[in-house]
Amino acid sequence: MIFGEIPVAEAEGAILAHSVRHQEGVFKKGRVLSAGDVAALRASGVEKVFAARLEADDVHEDAAAGRLAQALAGGHVTVSEAFTGRANLYAGGAGLVRIDAERVRRINHLHESLTVATVADFSLVEPRQMVATVKVIPFAVPRFTLEAALAIVDEDGPLVSLAPFQSREVGLVVTTLSQTKPSIVSKSIEAIGERLAALGSALKHTEVVAHEIGAVAEAVRRLSAAGASPILLFGASAIVDRGDVIPMGLVNAGGEVTHLGMPVDPGNLMMLGRLRGTPVLGVPSCARSPKLNGFDWVLQRLLAGMNVTAQDIMDMGAGGLLTEIPTRPAPRERRPRDQAAAKERAPSAQAMKAPRVAGLILAAGRSTRMGGDNKLLVEIKGKPMVRHVAEAAKASRLDEVVVVSGHQSEAVRAALAGLDLRFIHNPDYASGLASSLKAGLAAIAPASDGVLVCLGDMPLIAPRHIDRLIAAFNPTEGRAICVATYGGKRGNPVLWAAEFLPAMRALTGDVGAKHLMAEYGEAVCEVAMEDDAVLTDLDTPEAIAALAGRWGSQQRS
Repeated sequence: MIFGEIPVAEAEGAILAHSVRHQEGVFKKGRVLSAGDVAALRASGVEKVFAARLEADDVHEDAAAGRLAQALAGGHVTVSEAFTGRANLYAGGAGLVRIDAERVRRINHLHESLTVATVADFSLVEPRQMVATVKVIPFAVPRFTLEAALAIVDEDGPLVSLAPFQSREVGLVVTTLSQTKPSIVSKSIEAIGERLAALGSALKHTEVVAHEIGAVAEAVRRLSAAGASPILLFGASAIVDRGDVIPMGLVNAGGEVTHLGMPVDPGNLMMLGRLRGTPVLGVPSCARSPKLNGFDWVLQRLLAGMNVTAQDIMDMGAGGLLTEIPTRPAPRERRPRDQAAAKERAPSAQAMKAPRVAGLILAAGRSTRMGGDNKLLVEIKGKPMVRHVAEAAKASRLDEVVVVSGHQSEAVRAALAGLDLRFIHNPDYASGLASSLKAGLAAIAPASDGVLVCLGDMPLIAPRHIDRLIAAFNPTEGRAICVATYGGKRGNPVLWAAEFLPAMRALTGDVGAKHLMAEYGEAVCEVAMEDDAVLTDLDTPEAIAALAGRWGSQQRS
């Protein structure tokens, strides 16, 4: 890659390294300069720009990040489209992430241009949570570096994967001594139930028995016969030896103690055992508290379908001192001011999750330029025009798709039959575009981080166009309004952050929200596309005929 300051007259095709202001606005970092861009810069008196030119053995940042991210992703992990050299990997459900840390280390040692960052191995994650990111530092990666990274990924199984939690019917034995208070028993059962519920399982069988070997053995046998798995043994007194009540109760029931104790604090006094293939855990007394302890680490793995061995337990020591981590703060050592400061330093939970984006298809117009026909119902390649748009939206990463109908509403709905869509009728559609926009915005899920507004007369829009806009969307980094472009021209769809919805709901007449882009220019991100689909709306018979002719010539060539 060639990088540096170059004369504007020679900058066509170069990638801007820094944003440059010109007479009509700003060309932002990362823009590939067209001939028109060069002319605009020269007319504005700009003589030089910092830019990059890719060479034959360079792989563009988005292509490189996208290929590596797809290769890294194993089961139950989804990958975003790459944008600005970054491709994120997200959890496809709740579970534990598995990371091959050694291969991650080797990839990061290949070349400074290519980086992979992940959460820690066995991290507990929620659905949609980011688990890894691939980031290309410059605008390109040497091809040999990318190929070397892909070769490392191919050496073994998935490098980043998710073990999803499996719903289990868990059994619990709680033992009591003469001095055990009923409130302790209740607290023990409640703490275990809440832990299981948070991991997608349920406490189906509970036995409260005396703290005696025989009583424990009988209770374990009953839970085993009922099909409980795993079986948890919560003793009235901590386990201090293999000859203690809880371990011996398991042995007398026909089971075995695999390992006693663990190098995790709190949680040292935990027991790992088995009974005819069913995992059995001796629960440490610290588990009456909701705070994280070593028992949680083992329980999480079991509920994610993993086999836990004595070796696994012994390997938990590095990082096993949990007393001072944020999930278990020391109350006397953290003042309120410290808590506020920690909150300010911590990344927001939302920033670490895939954004929830709703799709809004505007399909209510009267097609006044079509000479009487409803353009949305005109067949394009054997399908109504609007169905092409809806199918693309459904195949993309949008969380939901809302269609706003108005003119010939029943016919539009019939054209979209069989698709999982939500329909909103706009009775005021004749007043113009703004009324349809507001009707649709009122219907989207309140939890949406943004809304992608798509026109029903753009049948060339594909899932890749929508997904690229979603990949670019990041309000915390200043990309709160993402507009599709081709050849430097802005088109549709446009993705708007939720913060702009009040302004959009205030619109009136036959206008959309594009003028808001001028008002909030600093939040606009132009997302370049590889074709002119984002500029192609068909609102006249001539436009439809031209598209049919173009397709025909492509098929003959």
